[in-house]
Amino acid sequence: MSRQIPPDRPGPATPSRTIPLDLNAVGPATPRQAGSGRTIVLVGLMGAGKTTIGRILAARLGVPFVDSDEEIERAAGCTIADLFQKYGEPEFRRGERLVIRRLLSGPPVVLATGGGAFMDSRTRASVREHAVSIWLRCPLPVLVQRVADRTHRPLLNAAPPHAVLADLMRLRHPVYAEADIIVDCGDDNVEHSADHVIQALKHNRQPLRVPVRLDRASYDVVIGPDVIRRAGALLAPVLPQKRVMILTDDTVSPLHLPRLLEGLEETGIRAEVITIPPGEGSKTIGMYERVTNALLEAHVERGTTVVALGGGVVGDLAGFCAATTLRGLPFVQIPTTLLSQVDSSVGGKTGINTPFGKNLLGAFHQPIAVLADTSTLATLPVRELRAGYAEIVKSGLLGDATLFDWCERHGAAVLAGDPAMQAEAIRMACAFKARVVIADEREERKADGRALLNLGHTFGHALEAEMGYNGSLLHGEAVSIGLRLAFMLSVRLGYCPAEDLERVTRHLERLSMPARISDTGRNFSAAQLVRNMQRDKKMRDGRLSFVLVRGIGRAFTCRDVPDDVVLEVLRADGCTP
Repeated sequence: MSRQIPPDRPGPATPSRTIPLDLNAVGPATPRQAGSGRTIVLVGLMGAGKTTIGRILAARLGVPFVDSDEEIERAAGCTIADLFQKYGEPEFRRGERLVIRRLLSGPPVVLATGGGAFMDSRTRASVREHAVSIWLRCPLPVLVQRVADRTHRPLLNAAPPHAVLADLMRLRHPVYAEADIIVDCGDDNVEHSADHVIQALKHNRQPLRVPVRLDRASYDVVIGPDVIRRAGALLAPVLPQKRVMILTDDTVSPLHLPRLLEGLEETGIRAEVITIPPGEGSKTIGMYERVTNALLEAHVERGTTVVALGGGVVGDLAGFCAATTLRGLPFVQIPTTLLSQVDSSVGGKTGINTPFGKNLLGAFHQPIAVLADTSTLATLPVRELRAGYAEIVKSGLLGDATLFDWCERHGAAVLAGDPAMQAEAIRMACAFKARVVIADEREERKADGRALLNLGHTFGHALEAEMGYNGSLLHGEAVSIGLRLAFMLSVRLGYCPAEDLERVTRHLERLSMPARISDTGRNFSAAQLVRNMQRDKKMRDGRLSFVLVRGIGRAFTCRDVPDDVVLEVLRADGCTP
């Protein structure tokens, strides 16, 4: 049997007119000063201690304390109860939203909100943009004890307080969980609770964000530690419906899936899981059919979001399945390798392999969000880190010389597992790729557009094809070798100074990155590698197309590279004829 949950305040009357609000009576909306901090917004149920803890917190932080209900009453010239009776809840929420927005536009304060304020999606959006939100979470017995004598709360007179609060918890906790910080306040000592809030603020590190703003889609790349655990809070604002289908693999699942499920459950997002074998062997037509059949068997709707939890293989496959199921499902990338965090998760390229080559079946399908959890990198072997680092180096070599300079100074720290250096490397690489994708989302520019991101890839894909996509050569390792070969080809054609090739080679070797074809441990035929290149989707009129360089950070597309020069470069790097 379901129970109707009444509003926080009494008054079933339908609003007959707009609440007359004097916003000038609300706290000052003077402009923020640089470095003055952010407003802290406290949310939670009645009895959580928002007012009491808020006053203590404001005194310790040296900022004013503001109660939004008091400000609403001041702006309206009457009590909250009267507002509900005269105008009804929808009109009250509109006025509440305006008052909170006004408060958020002013100097930093500690702001305690009514229990229902955070339930309004537009209010949440304003808080998310302008403040740090803190949910004061209390267990039910504590709340019941605290509100036992509060006869001024009409809501509590409608039913036993325990039942009312239990219903409110079921309704509101999944939304409160979208707050930036969650602090458990389970004892009666408000001083202790205030201490917990202060400590949470000190240790709260907002994740880095890289905006990707395209004509057809816009989303953020969110970068930081433990963002998987906070996936529910980060994704709830962008999901069309609170239901997701997670695609992951047998390796990633035990490492990261429990945290993701916990984070989604926290905000009431229903999740189902599809698990595939790890590795490039899963990027096939057969696996594509299995996954899409599983989606359809689950009766997905067009608002059901496909979530890719894993490396590039999972992301590419999940994205292609999302792009083609029901003519397009929403899609979220949660990349768990450095390579996928800086490369395949951003930009909307999805696809699967065929016997004729890599990623020859695919679609452009932008995600609605990307969560790059730097904590996942601690589970990777150094070989996987090097594979991902190759894509970071690539970004610097093709169009951002300052990024390559940064790599020369900090690359060793990235590979050594320094979390701050890893996060910054991911941020810079994603920001660079976002700029390129924004300028040329679907590789429609004939020259020097998104195709530049393929620096080193023509060689790399040829090596991968020859190795059989069996995991013996990682994609990033192939790209690392391909980067040096692209510089060799550029030098051989007279475009690039030899000293830049030497600088690139020196950097790769210093970090023990694969730099030469011999680093694969295999012998290759130069002629066979060229034949593999001729199957590449970047071929134009039967001629090989390469991304070449005029120096570090100065890439360009060349669509007429003689086969014999490519053969010479491959033989110079150790290939047999």
